[in-house]
Amino acid sequence: MLTQTAMRNGSRGQPAMQSRRALVPRAAMQAGTIELMGACMSFAANAEIYGENEPAEYLYKVVSGTVRTYKVLVDGRRQIGAFHLAGDIFGLETGDVHTFSAEAITDCKIIVFKRGTVMALAARDNDVARQMWELTARELARVQEHSLVLIKSAEERVAGFLLEMAERVPSGGAVDLPMSRQDIADYLGLTIETVSRTLKHLEKRGGDRGAEAAPDPAARPFCAASAQRVGEQRSNQHGGSHVSLGSGK
Repeated sequence: MLTQTAMRNGSRGQPAMQSRRALVPRAAMQAGTIELMGACMSFAANAEIYGENEPAEYLYKVVSGTVRTYKVLVDGRRQIGAFHLAGDIFGLETGDVHTFSAEAITDCKIIVFKRGTVMALAARDNDVARQMWELTARELARVQEHSLVLIKSAEERVAGFLLEMAERVPSGGAVDLPMSRQDIADYLGLTIETVSRTLKHLEKRGGDRGAEAAPDPAARPFCAASAQRVGEQRSNQHGGSHVSLGSGK
């Protein structure tokens, strides 16, 4: 709802929006640069970007910051579907409404562009159509990979999550995770206590026995170096805390 209100109210809306182009530029149509079709908006930490069952009128690209998409289940539990980092596009739906809600984890800058405009451009621009196909394929692959979490142990889930974040944030040094341990728990289908206990266990095993302690052979080089750098939780259940870990390089 916040996005739709801001887009419709222009400069009166919050968060602030800086329009890049009033109309689709010719260069964007020729090169298929979707980003040039949108407007840049700022979202404060924990601000809602859109809500579940709201019209899926826009697509979103993260310029900076981190976003979570989630669904609140009938029993009140929260299930996080994905974390979106800088460069990620999200909000693409098969239907007319959003199946998840989206919130900013940190202060974010996000490019917002009309879904209908992009779809119309894709119908006549092969480059844009290719970008949309690649986006859809990546999202499908992510969902399929995440579905495998259900058959993994808690240790494998946490180690796999650390590996996933290290691959998505190739910093060459430390990887700073802005999401809280509660966020990680809701993403992996675990309790916050299990996540905290598993992180401490990985840290101890990494310190005591090195790379061979990791539960997944592919995770061993990373976990042995990174688990020792796991930061302490610094705030309450849903926000403010983060996990810092080294990339193992």
